[in-house]
Amino acid sequence: MGEPQAVLTRESTRHKAEVRGITLSYHEASPTVEPVEPVETPPLVMLHGGGPGASAWSNFGAALPGFAEDFRTILVDQPGFGWSDKPDVVGNYYRFAAEHVLALLDELGIERCHLLGNSLGGGTAMRLALMAPDRVARLVLMGPGGLSLNLFHADPTEGVQRLMDFSANPSREALRAFVSTMVVDQRLVTDELIEERYADATAPGAREAMTSMGMSFFDPATAEDGMLWREAHRLRHHTLLTWGREDRVNPLDGALAALKLIPRARLHVFPRCGHWAQIEAAEEFREVATGFLAAHRERVSTSSTTGGHS
Repeated sequence: MGEPQAVLTRESTRHKAEVRGITLSYHEASPTVEPVEPVETPPLVMLHGGGPGASAWSNFGAALPGFAEDFRTILVDQPGFGWSDKPDVVGNYYRFAAEHVLALLDELGIERCHLLGNSLGGGTAMRLALMAPDRVARLVLMGPGGLSLNLFHADPTEGVQRLMDFSANPSREALRAFVSTMVVDQRLVTDELIEERYADATAPGAREAMTSMGMSFFDPATAEDGMLWREAHRLRHHTLLTWGREDRVNPLDGALAALKLIPRARLHVFPRCGHWAQIEAAEEFREVATGFLAAHRERVSTSSTTGGHS
């Protein structure tokens, strides 16, 4: 583990790159101290969820210093979100976003990385792993979209319904109702958070981008490509599924099919936690995720002396 990071801000960590005809924004930080023993440590790429005003920084900014103690950590504003461009989505959003994230990896010279995705970002991460399996080391999927299959809960879930309510009639009240479904601890739903998210959700092009993204999951021509649970059996990566026990967006029963179908999947459930485990269970989430990712590092270190593979 490296020394504590200097203060990392949204602006001091932000970069941009031109990929596939659009600009993607991302935040980056790295360990300040090299490891004692040289081992392969793939960078960690984190992909945010898809609610109103979501961005790489809103989802993972607070988590960046902790993860950057161990990994070169890159938080990506997916197409249509944050500071990234907001083009019309072509095809299903998961594939569209995965193609752009893969192009960003090429631009940054990253041959292989860990992927950590929350909700919408979990769907993007899984699609990328299926498209380019050799580019991904391990996967951490947090209540992932597309892979979550609600066996007992109704569709749309409470969180998704409130997301649709905001899209139909954007207001601070509708946004607060949506954000309130993200967490168990309602003290986290502050006026400051609502103002920040509302500003981002109503920025030029943001509503149109969200509509384009949403339609890619409803249009019969593109929706089926987003049903990632049907392809879960093809995923060969070590995969950590993480879920908040009280998740009201992608409820816990949505993990069961993925846990059964992904050959190398394991599940960690956070008690008294909603859809934002990285915020509501921040310390435990970092410990669980870094421990899982470190197992890859240990396997590679061991295999380098035995001739095996992780």
